[in-house]
Amino acid sequence: MKILYAIQGTGNGHITRARDIVPALEEKNEVHVLISGLQADVELDLPVTYRFKGLGFIFGKTGGVDLVDTYKKNKLKTFFSEISVLPVHEYDLVISDFEPVSSWACYLHNKPCISLSHQVAVLNKHAPKPRKSDAVGKGFLKRYAPATKKYGFHFKPYDEHIFTPVIRQQVREQVIENKGHYTVYLPSYDDKRIIKVLREFPDVEWQVFSKHNKAAYTENNIAILPVNNDAFISSMAGAAGILCGAGFETPAEALFMKKKLLVVPMKNQYEQQCNAAALDEMGVAVIRSFKLKHVEKISNWIANGTTVEVDYPDCTNDIINKVLTDYVEQEIATVISDKPAIRSFKRFRHVLLKKLIA
Repeated sequence: MKILYAIQGTGNGHITRARDIVPALEEKNEVHVLISGLQADVELDLPVTYRFKGLGFIFGKTGGVDLVDTYKKNKLKTFFSEISVLPVHEYDLVISDFEPVSSWACYLHNKPCISLSHQVAVLNKHAPKPRKSDAVGKGFLKRYAPATKKYGFHFKPYDEHIFTPVIRQQVREQVIENKGHYTVYLPSYDDKRIIKVLREFPDVEWQVFSKHNKAAYTENNIAILPVNNDAFISSMAGAAGILCGAGFETPAEALFMKKKLLVVPMKNQYEQQCNAAALDEMGVAVIRSFKLKHVEKISNWIANGTTVEVDYPDCTNDIINKVLTDYVEQEIATVISDKPAIRSFKRFRHVLLKKLIA
């Protein structure tokens, strides 16, 4: 089949997951990759056919989304233009990892679109939710990237079509040890705010990966480092603990590495609030903001934090095979139900092959 795999480029998680999913799709298919978004700090390191601005949010520096900058950098006219020019009709199958251009292009042309994302799992009725409801945030997630078939990833397989996280091979191959330092990644906080809290722990070695600074520097026991995929993974593998936002990939990789974990969900970000609820339920430490008032909780985590046991087997190929098998079975059912087109078995085979083989 000829497949379009579309990736959300706001943040790094979707891209890092794609590093394992795209090769799995390519084993028996021709795959073109689309990336849209503004905020990723890592590269896919695979050929990309389409790069769009898409529709995303901009990380702020005080613990949430920068709404003003998000408004300025998201141009709806450009977004609609990208939807109109994307040739989804040229593909047998479109798979979207919470990517809006491909999803809405499929919606516009009445073409099936498979969603394969963490956001699908977050919205599932069986997945943990925060105590405080957020109708706007939930509605945004539901409508951002529409799909006709949905599969999700989460910290636990809460439902039939929810899988455990895709842990990339680069992480699986790391030598896990404890070198004593703590790895920090809080992209919605600026360096000054992070340092203000971390300087309260002068005996702890902190390695902070900064989204807001491209040059490395050190302030006493705190190292500020630009985001780099290899350096970040190496830092996590050797860390005594990991302090990060309540995204999906970084906490999942920290759990896989058997590191004690402390997460800080972004303000007014429904997905991260849901992730925090799920992690809290699993026994992971959660603080609601990264401020001096939480120093005691951070200190307790450093002194007494424990790891949470998880089982994240390497089943990326199995997941992809299930998604593609389900699609083929649905296509067979569609062809069979199209009685005027099926006058003989020979005709049936011709129609089916035309649909499924590039």
